[in-house]
Amino acid sequence: MAVLPTTEVSKFSAAVPFWLSLLMVPLAIVGATQGGWWLALLPLYGWGMFSVLDAILGLNLDNADPDADQDDLLWYRMITMMWFPLQFLLIFGMIAFATRAEHLSGGEKIALFFGIGVVSGTIGINYSHELMHQKNKLERWLGDLLLASVLYSHFRSEHLLVHHRYVATPKDPVTARYNEGFHRFFPRVLRQSILSSWKAEKAMLARRDLPVSDTSNPFYRYAALQGGMLLLALLAGGWAGVGLFVFQAFVAIWQLELVNYIEHYGLTRKHLGDGKYEHVQPRHSWNAAHKASNWLLINLQRHSDHHYKPDRRFPLLQNYTEDEAPQLPFGYPVMTMAAMVPPIYRRIMNPRVRKWRAMYYPEITDWAPYKTATNPMPR
Repeated sequence: MAVLPTTEVSKFSAAVPFWLSLLMVPLAIVGATQGGWWLALLPLYGWGMFSVLDAILGLNLDNADPDADQDDLLWYRMITMMWFPLQFLLIFGMIAFATRAEHLSGGEKIALFFGIGVVSGTIGINYSHELMHQKNKLERWLGDLLLASVLYSHFRSEHLLVHHRYVATPKDPVTARYNEGFHRFFPRVLRQSILSSWKAEKAMLARRDLPVSDTSNPFYRYAALQGGMLLLALLAGGWAGVGLFVFQAFVAIWQLELVNYIEHYGLTRKHLGDGKYEHVQPRHSWNAAHKASNWLLINLQRHSDHHYKPDRRFPLLQNYTEDEAPQLPFGYPVMTMAAMVPPIYRRIMNPRVRKWRAMYYPEITDWAPYKTATNPMPR
Protein backbone atom coordinates (compact mmCIF):
# COMPACT_ATOMS: atom_id res chain seq x y z
CA MET A 1 0.00 0.00 0.00
CA ALA A 2 1.34 3.40 -1.00
CA VAL A 3 1.36 6.31 1.46
CA LEU A 4 0.23 9.53 -0.17
CA PRO A 5 2.28 12.58 0.88
CA THR A 6 0.46 15.49 2.54
CA THR A 7 1.07 17.67 -0.52
CA GLU A 8 -1.03 15.28 -2.60
CA VAL A 9 -3.81 14.85 -0.04
CA SER A 10 -4.25 18.61 0.44
CA LYS A 11 -4.91 19.29 -3.26
CA PHE A 12 -8.43 20.29 -4.27
CA SER A 13 -8.30 17.70 -7.06
CA ALA A 14 -7.81 14.95 -4.48
CA ALA A 15 -10.91 16.04 -2.56
CA VAL A 16 -13.18 16.52 -5.60
CA PRO A 17 -14.40 12.88 -5.82
CA PHE A 18 -15.82 13.18 -2.31
CA TRP A 19 -18.00 16.06 -3.53
CA LEU A 20 -20.01 13.76 -5.81
CA SER A 21 -22.76 13.75 -3.18
CA LEU A 22 -23.66 17.29 -4.32
CA LEU A 23 -25.09 15.88 -7.53
CA MET A 24 -27.94 14.43 -5.51
CA VAL A 25 -29.43 17.91 -5.07
CA PRO A 26 -30.05 18.62 -8.78
CA LEU A 27 -31.20 15.02 -9.28
CA ALA A 28 -33.84 15.57 -6.59
CA ILE A 29 -34.98 18.77 -8.31
CA VAL A 30 -35.25 17.00 -11.67
CA GLY A 31 -37.30 14.20 -10.14
CA ALA A 32 -39.63 16.62 -8.35
CA THR A 33 -40.28 18.80 -11.39
CA GLN A 34 -40.62 15.97 -13.93
CA GLY A 35 -42.23 13.21 -11.86
CA GLY A 36 -42.71 9.69 -13.24
CA TRP A 37 -39.64 7.54 -13.76
CA TRP A 38 -37.39 10.54 -13.14
CA LEU A 39 -38.07 9.95 -9.45
CA ALA A 40 -35.88 6.84 -9.64
CA LEU A 41 -32.78 8.96 -10.28
CA LEU A 42 -31.80 9.37 -6.62
CA PRO A 43 -31.80 5.68 -5.56
CA LEU A 44 -30.28 4.70 -8.91
CA TYR A 45 -27.48 7.22 -8.36
CA GLY A 46 -26.84 6.32 -4.72
CA TRP A 47 -27.05 2.55 -5.05
CA GLY A 48 -26.81 1.65 -8.73
CA MET A 49 -24.23 3.98 -10.21
CA PHE A 50 -21.73 3.64 -7.38
CA SER A 51 -22.10 -0.16 -7.43
CA VAL A 52 -21.24 -0.10 -11.14
CA LEU A 53 -18.35 2.29 -10.56
CA ASP A 54 -17.01 0.02 -7.79
CA ALA A 55 -16.98 -2.87 -10.26
CA ILE A 56 -15.16 -0.75 -12.86
CA LEU A 57 -12.73 1.20 -10.67
CA GLY A 58 -11.96 -1.53 -8.13
CA LEU A 59 -10.18 -0.93 -4.84
CA ASN A 60 -8.21 1.99 -3.46
CA LEU A 61 -5.48 0.57 -1.24
CA ASP A 62 -3.50 3.80 -0.84
CA ASN A 63 -3.28 5.54 2.52
CA ALA A 64 -2.93 9.23 3.25
CA ASP A 65 -0.30 10.39 5.72
CA PRO A 66 -2.20 10.15 9.05
CA ASP A 67 -0.20 13.05 10.46
CA ALA A 68 -1.56 15.56 7.94
CA ASP A 69 -2.55 18.87 9.53
CA GLN A 70 -6.13 20.17 9.84
CA ASP A 71 -5.29 22.99 7.44
CA ASP A 72 -4.37 20.41 4.80
CA LEU A 73 -7.91 19.01 4.93
CA LEU A 74 -9.85 22.20 4.17
CA TRP A 75 -11.56 20.92 1.01
CA TYR A 76 -12.66 17.74 2.78
CA ARG A 77 -14.01 19.54 5.84
CA MET A 78 -15.95 22.00 3.69
CA ILE A 79 -18.18 19.33 2.17
CA THR A 80 -19.30 18.02 5.56
CA MET A 81 -19.81 21.50 7.03
CA MET A 82 -21.83 22.86 4.11
CA TRP A 83 -24.11 19.85 3.89
CA PHE A 84 -26.62 20.79 6.61
CA PRO A 85 -27.83 24.02 4.95
CA LEU A 86 -28.09 22.17 1.63
CA GLN A 87 -30.05 19.29 3.14
CA PHE A 88 -32.23 21.68 5.14
CA LEU A 89 -33.21 23.59 2.01
CA LEU A 90 -33.70 20.36 0.09
CA ILE A 91 -36.03 18.74 2.64
CA PHE A 92 -38.18 21.73 3.47
CA GLY A 93 -38.09 23.17 -0.04
CA MET A 94 -39.34 19.84 -1.35
CA ILE A 95 -42.06 19.70 1.30
CA ALA A 96 -43.30 23.16 0.27
CA PHE A 97 -43.10 22.23 -3.42
CA ALA A 98 -44.52 18.69 -3.31
CA THR A 99 -47.54 19.51 -1.12
CA ARG A 100 -48.59 22.12 -3.72
CA ALA A 101 -47.51 20.29 -6.90
CA GLU A 102 -50.58 19.27 -8.88
CA HIS A 103 -48.52 17.30 -11.42
CA LEU A 104 -47.39 14.82 -8.73
CA SER A 105 -49.73 12.05 -7.63
CA GLY A 106 -49.77 10.82 -4.05
CA GLY A 107 -47.59 7.86 -5.03
CA GLU A 108 -45.13 10.12 -6.80
CA LYS A 109 -44.82 12.33 -3.73
CA ILE A 110 -44.04 9.26 -1.63
CA ALA A 111 -41.48 8.15 -4.23
CA LEU A 112 -39.92 11.61 -4.18
CA PHE A 113 -39.52 11.54 -0.41
CA PHE A 114 -38.17 8.01 -0.53
CA GLY A 115 -35.40 9.53 -2.65
CA ILE A 116 -35.01 12.44 -0.22
CA GLY A 117 -34.63 9.86 2.56
CA VAL A 118 -31.90 8.16 0.54
CA VAL A 119 -30.10 11.52 0.47
CA SER A 120 -30.60 12.34 4.16
CA GLY A 121 -29.63 8.79 5.17
CA THR A 122 -26.79 7.97 2.80
CA ILE A 123 -25.22 11.43 2.96
CA GLY A 124 -26.77 13.38 5.87
CA ILE A 125 -26.43 10.82 8.65
CA ASN A 126 -23.06 9.73 7.34
CA TYR A 127 -21.77 13.32 7.43
CA SER A 128 -23.27 13.82 10.90
CA HIS A 129 -21.28 10.78 11.98
CA GLU A 130 -18.08 12.46 10.82
CA LEU A 131 -19.02 15.76 12.48
CA MET A 132 -20.02 14.31 15.86
CA HIS A 133 -16.55 12.82 16.30
CA GLN A 134 -14.83 16.20 16.05
CA LYS A 135 -13.85 18.53 18.90
CA ASN A 136 -14.92 21.67 17.06
CA LYS A 137 -18.23 22.88 18.57
CA LEU A 138 -19.61 24.16 15.27
CA GLU A 139 -19.03 20.80 13.61
CA ARG A 140 -20.71 18.96 16.48
CA TRP A 141 -23.70 21.32 16.29
CA LEU A 142 -23.99 20.74 12.56
CA GLY A 143 -23.97 17.02 13.28
CA ASP A 144 -26.80 17.49 15.78
CA LEU A 145 -28.84 19.47 13.26
CA LEU A 146 -28.41 16.80 10.60
CA LEU A 147 -29.61 14.11 13.01
CA ALA A 148 -32.58 16.22 14.07
CA SER A 149 -33.61 16.51 10.43
CA VAL A 150 -34.15 12.73 10.41
CA LEU A 151 -35.58 12.48 13.95
CA TYR A 152 -32.66 10.37 15.19
CA SER A 153 -30.82 12.73 17.52
CA HIS A 154 -30.11 10.08 20.16
CA PHE A 155 -27.80 8.38 17.65
CA ARG A 156 -25.06 10.74 18.80
CA SER A 157 -25.26 9.54 22.41
CA GLU A 158 -25.68 5.91 21.40
CA HIS A 159 -22.77 6.02 18.97
CA LEU A 160 -20.25 7.87 21.12
CA LEU A 161 -21.11 6.47 24.55
CA VAL A 162 -22.27 2.95 23.75
CA HIS A 163 -21.26 1.70 20.32
CA HIS A 164 -17.62 2.78 20.39
CA ARG A 165 -17.12 1.53 23.94
CA TYR A 166 -18.92 -1.79 23.67
CA VAL A 167 -18.76 -2.71 19.98
CA ALA A 168 -18.63 -6.48 19.37
CA THR A 169 -19.82 -7.25 22.92
CA PRO A 170 -23.31 -8.16 24.22
CA LYS A 171 -23.76 -4.59 25.50
CA ASP A 172 -23.75 -3.04 22.03
CA PRO A 173 -27.20 -3.16 20.41
CA VAL A 174 -25.77 -2.17 17.03
CA THR A 175 -23.49 -5.19 16.63
CA ALA A 176 -25.47 -7.62 14.48
CA ARG A 177 -25.30 -11.18 15.72
CA TYR A 178 -24.33 -14.18 13.66
CA ASN A 179 -27.36 -15.48 11.71
CA GLU A 180 -29.47 -12.48 12.79
CA GLY A 181 -31.38 -11.28 9.74
CA PHE A 182 -31.80 -7.57 9.17
CA HIS A 183 -35.58 -7.78 9.62
CA ARG A 184 -35.00 -8.94 13.20
CA PHE A 185 -32.05 -6.65 13.77
CA PHE A 186 -33.88 -3.48 12.71
CA PRO A 187 -36.74 -3.47 15.27
CA ARG A 188 -34.36 -4.69 17.98
CA VAL A 189 -31.87 -1.88 17.40
CA LEU A 190 -34.59 0.78 17.16
CA ARG A 191 -35.84 -0.24 20.59
CA GLN A 192 -32.55 -0.96 22.31
CA SER A 193 -30.48 1.95 20.98
CA ILE A 194 -32.73 4.66 22.39
CA LEU A 195 -32.81 2.90 25.76
CA SER A 196 -29.05 2.37 25.83
CA SER A 197 -28.36 5.99 24.85
CA TRP A 198 -30.68 7.26 27.60
CA LYS A 199 -29.01 5.00 30.19
CA ALA A 200 -25.56 6.12 29.03
CA GLU A 201 -26.42 9.81 29.42
CA LYS A 202 -28.07 9.11 32.78
CA ALA A 203 -24.89 7.38 33.96
CA MET A 204 -22.78 10.32 32.73
CA LEU A 205 -24.90 12.74 34.76
CA ALA A 206 -24.77 10.49 37.82
CA ARG A 207 -20.96 10.56 37.72
CA ARG A 208 -21.25 14.33 38.06
CA ASP A 209 -23.81 13.96 40.90
CA LEU A 210 -26.54 15.36 38.66
CA PRO A 211 -30.09 14.02 38.23
CA VAL A 212 -31.32 12.88 34.83
CA SER A 213 -33.62 15.91 34.81
CA ASP A 214 -30.66 18.32 34.78
CA THR A 215 -30.76 20.72 31.82
CA SER A 216 -27.32 19.53 30.67
CA ASN A 217 -28.95 16.26 29.60
CA PRO A 218 -28.63 16.38 25.79
CA PHE A 219 -32.03 14.74 25.39
CA TYR A 220 -33.57 18.17 26.05
CA ARG A 221 -31.63 19.52 23.09
CA TYR A 222 -32.56 16.50 20.98
CA ALA A 223 -36.27 17.00 21.74
CA ALA A 224 -36.15 20.73 21.01
CA LEU A 225 -34.33 20.31 17.70
CA GLN A 226 -36.59 17.51 16.52
CA GLY A 227 -39.69 19.39 17.64
CA GLY A 228 -38.47 22.42 15.70
CA MET A 229 -38.02 20.33 12.57
CA LEU A 230 -41.53 18.90 12.84
CA LEU A 231 -42.94 22.41 13.34
CA LEU A 232 -41.13 23.62 10.22
CA ALA A 233 -42.55 20.69 8.25
CA LEU A 234 -46.03 21.63 9.45
CA LEU A 235 -45.56 25.27 8.47
CA ALA A 236 -44.10 24.34 5.08
CA GLY A 237 -46.69 21.78 4.04
CA GLY A 238 -49.35 21.24 6.67
CA TRP A 239 -50.03 17.77 8.00
CA ALA A 240 -49.16 16.28 4.63
CA GLY A 241 -45.77 17.97 4.99
CA VAL A 242 -45.32 16.40 8.42
CA GLY A 243 -46.14 12.99 6.94
CA LEU A 244 -43.62 13.40 4.13
CA PHE A 245 -40.99 14.63 6.59
CA VAL A 246 -41.50 11.64 8.89
CA PHE A 247 -41.40 9.27 5.91
CA GLN A 248 -38.03 10.59 4.68
CA ALA A 249 -36.73 10.33 8.24
CA PHE A 250 -37.78 6.67 8.43
CA VAL A 251 -36.07 5.93 5.11
CA ALA A 252 -32.90 7.65 6.36
CA ILE A 253 -32.92 5.67 9.62
CA TRP A 254 -33.46 2.45 7.67
CA GLN A 255 -30.42 3.33 5.55
CA LEU A 256 -28.32 4.01 8.64
CA GLU A 257 -29.23 0.77 10.36
CA LEU A 258 -28.61 -1.24 7.20
CA VAL A 259 -25.07 0.13 7.27
CA ASN A 260 -24.73 -0.54 11.00
CA TYR A 261 -25.90 -4.09 10.34
CA ILE A 262 -23.19 -4.91 7.81
CA GLU A 263 -20.34 -3.10 9.57
CA HIS A 264 -19.91 -5.63 12.40
CA TYR A 265 -22.08 -8.60 11.42
CA GLY A 266 -21.00 -11.71 13.34
CA LEU A 267 -17.79 -10.14 14.71
CA THR A 268 -17.11 -10.35 18.44
CA ARG A 269 -14.39 -9.37 20.85
CA LYS A 270 -12.94 -12.19 22.91
CA HIS A 271 -14.28 -12.49 26.45
CA LEU A 272 -11.28 -12.66 28.78
CA GLY A 273 -13.32 -13.66 31.81
CA ASP A 274 -15.05 -11.80 34.64
CA GLY A 275 -16.76 -9.40 32.24
CA LYS A 276 -13.49 -8.24 30.66
CA TYR A 277 -13.07 -8.07 26.88
CA GLU A 278 -10.06 -7.54 24.67
CA HIS A 279 -9.43 -4.06 23.33
CA VAL A 280 -11.02 -3.02 20.05
CA GLN A 281 -8.83 -3.92 17.09
CA PRO A 282 -9.17 -3.43 13.32
CA ARG A 283 -10.30 -7.05 13.07
CA HIS A 284 -13.56 -6.20 14.89
CA SER A 285 -15.06 -4.30 11.92
CA TRP A 286 -15.61 -5.27 8.32
CA ASN A 287 -13.38 -3.28 6.00
CA ALA A 288 -14.14 -2.31 2.39
CA ALA A 289 -11.65 -0.57 0.11
CA HIS A 290 -13.99 -0.05 -2.85
CA LYS A 291 -13.01 3.25 -4.44
CA ALA A 292 -16.26 4.76 -5.70
CA SER A 293 -18.51 3.94 -2.75
CA ASN A 294 -15.84 5.30 -0.41
CA TRP A 295 -16.07 8.58 -2.32
CA LEU A 296 -19.83 8.69 -1.76
CA LEU A 297 -19.58 7.62 1.88
CA ILE A 298 -16.46 9.67 2.75
CA ASN A 299 -14.39 6.57 3.59
CA LEU A 300 -16.93 5.15 6.04
CA GLN A 301 -16.10 1.73 4.61
CA ARG A 302 -12.62 2.02 6.10
CA HIS A 303 -14.48 1.18 9.25
CA SER A 304 -11.76 -0.91 10.84
CA ASP A 305 -9.55 2.14 11.20
CA HIS A 306 -12.45 4.34 12.34
CA HIS A 307 -13.00 2.11 15.37
CA TYR A 308 -9.29 1.83 16.00
CA LYS A 309 -8.80 5.63 15.78
CA PRO A 310 -12.28 7.22 16.19
CA ASP A 311 -11.07 10.84 16.09
CA ARG A 312 -9.23 10.45 12.77
CA ARG A 313 -10.84 12.56 10.03
CA PHE A 314 -12.20 10.71 7.04
CA PRO A 315 -9.50 11.60 4.46
CA LEU A 316 -6.87 10.11 6.78
CA LEU A 317 -8.59 6.82 7.56
CA GLN A 318 -6.25 3.95 6.79
CA ASN A 319 -6.92 0.82 4.79
CA TYR A 320 -6.05 -2.61 6.17
CA THR A 321 -5.00 -5.77 4.40
CA GLU A 322 -6.78 -9.12 4.67
CA ASP A 323 -4.23 -10.18 7.28
CA GLU A 324 -5.19 -7.25 9.52
CA ALA A 325 -8.96 -6.91 9.11
CA PRO A 326 -11.82 -8.88 7.55
CA GLN A 327 -12.84 -7.66 4.09
CA LEU A 328 -16.29 -7.27 2.57
CA PRO A 329 -16.60 -8.73 -0.94
CA PHE A 330 -18.52 -5.68 -2.22
CA GLY A 331 -19.02 -2.05 -1.26
CA TYR A 332 -21.84 -0.90 1.03
CA PRO A 333 -24.40 -0.24 -1.75
CA VAL A 334 -24.35 -3.90 -2.85
CA MET A 335 -23.99 -5.27 0.69
CA THR A 336 -26.96 -3.29 2.04
CA MET A 337 -29.15 -4.50 -0.82
CA ALA A 338 -28.06 -8.08 -0.08
CA ALA A 339 -28.87 -7.56 3.62
CA MET A 340 -32.52 -7.02 2.70
CA VAL A 341 -32.64 -10.68 1.62
CA PRO A 342 -31.35 -12.62 4.67
CA PRO A 343 -30.74 -15.99 2.93
CA ILE A 344 -28.55 -14.27 0.33
CA TYR A 345 -26.71 -12.27 2.98
CA ARG A 346 -26.04 -15.32 5.14
CA ARG A 347 -24.79 -17.21 2.08
CA ILE A 348 -22.32 -14.41 1.39
CA MET A 349 -21.22 -13.59 4.93
CA ASN A 350 -21.50 -16.65 7.18
CA PRO A 351 -18.55 -18.48 5.56
CA ARG A 352 -16.50 -15.30 5.97
CA VAL A 353 -17.42 -15.06 9.66
CA ARG A 354 -16.38 -18.67 10.19
CA LYS A 355 -13.10 -18.02 8.38
CA TRP A 356 -12.56 -14.95 10.59
CA ARG A 357 -13.09 -17.06 13.74
CA ALA A 358 -10.64 -19.71 12.64
CA MET A 359 -8.07 -17.08 11.68
CA TYR A 360 -8.12 -14.94 14.83
CA TYR A 361 -9.55 -17.16 17.56
CA PRO A 362 -8.67 -20.81 16.92
CA GLU A 363 -8.59 -21.37 20.69
CA ILE A 364 -12.32 -20.68 21.09
CA THR A 365 -14.21 -23.95 20.69
CA ASP A 366 -17.66 -22.93 21.90
CA TRP A 367 -19.09 -20.03 19.92
CA ALA A 368 -22.66 -20.37 21.22
CA PRO A 369 -22.42 -17.51 23.80
CA TYR A 370 -20.95 -15.24 21.13
CA LYS A 371 -23.63 -16.11 18.57
CA THR A 372 -26.48 -15.42 20.99
CA ALA A 373 -24.83 -12.48 22.81
CA THR A 374 -25.13 -14.32 26.13
CA ASN A 375 -21.56 -13.75 27.32
CA PRO A 376 -21.30 -11.63 30.49
CA MET A 377 -21.92 -7.94 30.05
CA PRO A 378 -18.69 -5.94 29.90
CA ARG A 379 -17.66 -4.21 33.12
